[in-house]
Amino acid sequence: MTVQARIDEPVEPRVAGYDWDALGAELDGFGCAVLGKLLTPAECREIAALYPQEEHFRSHIHMARHGFGKGEYRYFRYPLPDLLASLRTALYPRLAAVANDWNARMGIETRYPARHEVFLKACHEAGQTRPTPLLLQYVPGDYNCLHQDLYGDLAFPLQVAILLSEPGRDFTGGEFVLTEQRPRMQSRAEVVPLRQGDAVAFAVHNRPVQGSRGTYRVNLRHGVSRVRSGLRHTAGIIFHDAR
Repeated sequence: MTVQARIDEPVEPRVAGYDWDALGAELDGFGCAVLGKLLTPAECREIAALYPQEEHFRSHIHMARHGFGKGEYRYFRYPLPDLLASLRTALYPRLAAVANDWNARMGIETRYPARHEVFLKACHEAGQTRPTPLLLQYVPGDYNCLHQDLYGDLAFPLQVAILLSEPGRDFTGGEFVLTEQRPRMQSRAEVVPLRQGDAVAFAVHNRPVQGSRGTYRVNLRHGVSRVRSGLRHTAGIIFHDAR
């Protein structure tokens, strides 16, 4: 039975309406790109309101128990809420084009199919059948350590996080942070300012960088800084499924 989450306007046209050449350039240059106002405030509230409803989720993770940080999150079960399922389908082909270009530049043979359903079929044939989209909840003092969401042999190299709460009104602190470890250089940090409904697409693991001697790989991790007050909800869209 599908979860009928509020959809204020069709998902595919709003995703198609972004300047994907500019977003691709941002991803190339910095490892992340912001999709402003991807969701409406009403859609954000509706997705966040699912958090206490256990029937929508397959597992509940307390970060402190695993050394991941402090806070908690829940992985959705299939079927996903309509809105998140539609976003996953619509975002994937745009990001797959970026991923294929990156792999070609890094000398990685893997290429991703144009349609998400084809990629998911490959995941399932490899034994990765558990859905990975998730809903995260932070209260004062919570944070998410720097990490990478890989989950199996087949891992899509980009993902999307959508801020469901409004900074300054619903919470303070809790900035999205991306770090980039460069060979023989100091690490670089990127703090991404988001408002309610904004999404950030970002590299999960590696991305190519053009240097004076050719292309090299940099290693990325992402996390969330300490929430200082209030309640912060985020939806995470991961495109591969897990074992």
